[in-house]
Amino acid sequence: MLTVDYDLLDLRPGATVLDLGCGEGRHAFEAYRRGAHVVAVDHGVSEVATTRQWLGAIAEAGEAPAGARYEVVRGDLLHLPFPDGSVDRVIASEVLEHVPDDARAMAEIVRVLKPGGRVAVTVPRYGPERVCWALSDAYHANEGGHVRIYRGDALRARLRVAGLVPGRSHHAHALHAPYWWLKCAVGVERDAAVVRAYHRLLVWDLTRRPLVTRLAERVLDPLIGKSLVVYADKPAVAAGALPEREKTAAAR
Repeated sequence: MLTVDYDLLDLRPGATVLDLGCGEGRHAFEAYRRGAHVVAVDHGVSEVATTRQWLGAIAEAGEAPAGARYEVVRGDLLHLPFPDGSVDRVIASEVLEHVPDDARAMAEIVRVLKPGGRVAVTVPRYGPERVCWALSDAYHANEGGHVRIYRGDALRARLRVAGLVPGRSHHAHALHAPYWWLKCAVGVERDAAVVRAYHRLLVWDLTRRPLVTRLAERVLDPLIGKSLVVYADKPAVAAGALPEREKTAAAR
């Protein structure tokens, strides 16, 4: 289940893509299959192990093109172990809402991006997320849980402050919003029959990709899409900086 649109991310074979907070690797897998040099990063030991295992399985099955590479690193989003300007693309999917110092996290993303590079940031959408918070404290008020809800305009403003230029955006996973509303309403820890039934629907959708659910999600995404996705670019020339030839001309 992908949240990021790789065409809007403009991910090309041979590009270096950093998947931050990779979880169990869903975005890293697709980037690897598309021929990228994938660097998957997560703080969780089990997440790193699972992602490494599945990327290895993809390699062994020959599902990635020649030249594609991968590595999996355990790291801290606030102190990324990568040089300045070293990656072409960054994916930060469903991670910033967990980070108390999101300004520092965004600054790290900008630091490691090459000039002209692009990041895809996905966060829970304000409306569906606000319903979950209203229904259940257990949904978010736990160790490692969500510490904030982003409004779209606020997220874009924070990205600008960090030095990025926000561009296209869209919403995703409308069918998942009612699942979480149900889960929060009955209790996130309860194994309720209605939640199990809806989960079976989501699994069916994920494995079969039927036309009816694809059309439903396309219609519903703008209304109740669970995730907000924003694509932002690092300027090719830093704000206030002049290319070398212009500096020379200005000095004459």
